[in-house]
Amino acid sequence: MTDQAPSEYLILSRGQWDKDAAPADIQVAIDEFYDWLERMIAEGKMKTGQRLDTPGATVSKKKGVVTDGPFGESKEVVGGYWFILAHSLEEAAQLAAQNPCMQYGLFYEIRPIDPQKGSAYNVTNETPS
Repeated sequence: MTDQAPSEYLILSRGQWDKDAAPADIQVAIDEFYDWLERMIAEGKMKTGQRLDTPGATVSKKKGVVTDGPFGESKEVVGGYWFILAHSLEEAAQLAAQNPCMQYGLFYEIRPIDPQKGSAYNVTNETPS
């Protein structure tokens, strides 16, 4: 490890529970997740996030306000988020891979938090290619 302070990574919980999994088994994984999350927070490796509720809206120049969401395919649905503190994207991914809910169909998108303010002059995710 390095002496450098860890960076913050946003973890988006995506997907849906396996259709063939028993609700009792899924509940065990959820309970294990909360125990794991609390342990990681206590160790300074994670910060809490929140579950997201079912309703959603989008706002865009093209379509205005649309409130009949969520809007992704079921495999793209975001169910919640939390934060990992790590020294690299690889370290953050290895920590996220320990989430007990992965065994029942969920997967995780891991994104570094950019501490810089947005600028039209910098290349970012929003910059056209």
